[in-house]
Amino acid sequence: MNKVALGFLSWFAMLPLAEAIAEQVADEPQALEKVEVVAVSPLQVGGVDINKIPANVQTVSAEELQQSQALSLADYMNRYMGSVNINDAQNNPLQPDIQYRGFSASPLMGVPQGMAAYVNGVRFNEPFGDMIHWDLIPQGAIQSMALQPASNPAFGLNALGGSINIKTKTGFSSPKHQLEVQGGSWDRHSEELSTGWNNGTWGYFADFNNFSEEGWRDHSRSDAKRGFGTLSWRGNESNLDLHFAGSENELRGNGAVPEELLAFGRDKVFTHPDLTRNRLFMVSLEGDTWLNKQNQLSGTAYYRRNKMSTYNGDGSEFEDCQVGGNDFLCDGNVPLTALDGSQISENEALEGGTINTTETTQQSFGVALQNAFHHQLFGRENQLTGGASYDHSTAHYRADTQLGSLTEDRGVAPGGVYLRDSHVRLNTETNTYGVFLTDTLSVTDKLDVTVSGRYNISHLYLKDQFGDDLNGSHAFNRINPAAGLTYAFMPELTFYGNYSESTRMPTPMELSCADPAKPCKLPNAFVADPPLAQVVANTWEAGFRGDLKRLPFEGTVHWNAGFFHVINNNDIIWQSNGNVNSMGWFENVGKTQRQGAEAGLSGLFLDNRLRWSANYTYIDATYQSEFGSPNAAHPQADGNGITQVRSGNRIPGIPAHQAKFSTDYDILREWTLGFDMNYNSGQYLRGDEANLTAKIPAFVVFNLRSEYRFNQHIALFGRVNNLFDREYANFGAIGETGDVLQGLGLGENENARFVGVGAPRAAWIGVRLTL
Repeated sequence: MNKVALGFLSWFAMLPLAEAIAEQVADEPQALEKVEVVAVSPLQVGGVDINKIPANVQTVSAEELQQSQALSLADYMNRYMGSVNINDAQNNPLQPDIQYRGFSASPLMGVPQGMAAYVNGVRFNEPFGDMIHWDLIPQGAIQSMALQPASNPAFGLNALGGSINIKTKTGFSSPKHQLEVQGGSWDRHSEELSTGWNNGTWGYFADFNNFSEEGWRDHSRSDAKRGFGTLSWRGNESNLDLHFAGSENELRGNGAVPEELLAFGRDKVFTHPDLTRNRLFMVSLEGDTWLNKQNQLSGTAYYRRNKMSTYNGDGSEFEDCQVGGNDFLCDGNVPLTALDGSQISENEALEGGTINTTETTQQSFGVALQNAFHHQLFGRENQLTGGASYDHSTAHYRADTQLGSLTEDRGVAPGGVYLRDSHVRLNTETNTYGVFLTDTLSVTDKLDVTVSGRYNISHLYLKDQFGDDLNGSHAFNRINPAAGLTYAFMPELTFYGNYSESTRMPTPMELSCADPAKPCKLPNAFVADPPLAQVVANTWEAGFRGDLKRLPFEGTVHWNAGFFHVINNNDIIWQSNGNVNSMGWFENVGKTQRQGAEAGLSGLFLDNRLRWSANYTYIDATYQSEFGSPNAAHPQADGNGITQVRSGNRIPGIPAHQAKFSTDYDILREWTLGFDMNYNSGQYLRGDEANLTAKIPAFVVFNLRSEYRFNQHIALFGRVNNLFDREYANFGAIGETGDVLQGLGLGENENARFVGVGAPRAAWIGVRLTL
């Protein structure tokens, strides 16, 4: 806590200097500028001037997304937004692990999810494991996105480190027709058609996208088909939008590879296949109306269904053993049991590999209602927003492990025999209620104070369909408060500071796999559910932001500099045993800390012909409690396969230093050339929570892009990723290779370093038609 106090004192010590600067320029004429309004809750109504929000909010518009030529929203965040980095744990371009200030937003089970995501006011975290599937977010339909930092309680569960709030296009915000086609390296091609129209009262918008590629690694073909549509009505005082979304995606991401396999080519995979199928259907209705000049009522209702299935080929450590004079296939000295209850005899067709399959059918519906009350309090401007929400979800989870044998290229041939211990049939039900208030009061013309709070109640039920070991019920509730202020010394210089709290409850997946005595295979076999405590985040944040205007060469610069400090209490992590079969369990490990400093600059020069931005972040992400980390694959583990994690050890997967730079220059009015740079310092590997082995090396990657506009209807564009063909990795883990690599003449490595390798240089070109 002393570090927190010191950080805030350093900021407050600068206040007199800031006041003095403000007095020197107070008499200079100020130009009126457009005010950017940011939503203060998941519902996109009743926003507040971004300058009054006591946090470093980052936003992106549809135009900025298009100009960046980013593959996805996650790709854009990684390239341009401060304090964001990617872990390529799955190594699929549509399935990255996003880290923001050290908090994860990932499509993978087993990653501690520390961010909340909303699309048009609808929660986008999956009910079963809180994952965020980036491939399901329709990028071409995005009108705007706000990355909200800190533990803002108004954004509900999982907003430990921040939240992502997305608003989509309508026929009123995007009344045009556009066709975009592009293709290039790795047989990647995409086609996107969007169309929007309105007559002043009624409108529609639709976006259809097809993406396909062979991938740059072996056995890595992916296909994604996504559609989105909106029907809109606008009245004098009211608005209605009916949204539809659907996706059918097949994504192959064959994960990290042992470092010794890289000698045979960075395109090689450890085992395959690793296939994920997502089939989404979602419909939502949102609307708002002015009850009078002071009260704006808004609400949303939705239904969402996502069927996710996985088909993963993995190595196996099961071996022959003799019991009672008979030869069986065993785990240690214990014969394996088939689904029918019989012991499995030794058979070469069942040795060396497993095929792990899952199917998760998740359905959810919910409603949210809020009122934004615009009024004066004590003669000062004030906005009070209050609301309530209810979310109901069910998940039907099926998992199986089929024994098989490895092929020459490390694929797995199915053997037709299924393991009884890995046969899971689990139904879950979750009911979550929430009420919240947030109020922003302009105490003076310079000082704005914001207070907010939310009360969450969650009930979770688990019903085992193949026995009763997984049966259970859990309840969680908590009031989370927040308070902050902004002080504008002048329009070009503002101080902000806040304190906030948020929580996330253990997911059904985590509760079903929390017994160290009975480890499960992620994401397959679940066992009895010892209780886990909910995670509570306490966040302090402070900083300055401002603008420098009337600079040489017609320049203006926006800047920000801030400090953040977050403590997670009862943090939940995945404890892996490090074996080739990826077994482990979830566990509360006490406190973790993510604190640091971030700074950003963005500028416009030469009558907006030159545009640039730069960001730097330092993140001190550490464990604050001591615990034993079980990983028999760790080279320095003790006789029980344990390494001791000490307070102050860094959390793996989070680089301490991040730096980004991007620029675009209009060489001609019709021709734009740009590039971006991304630097990450070294990071420890997952499985090395004790920080005893070498880090993944630091890296820097450059990307180039260009666009030529023949006229307002036709544009040609292209980009080159990893311009200098840098070989790097942005993810790592410690594990065993087993016998998987014997076909390459490599022996078993019990202490292997697995890395998520970055993609090599690649280029794409496309054309855009706009009417």
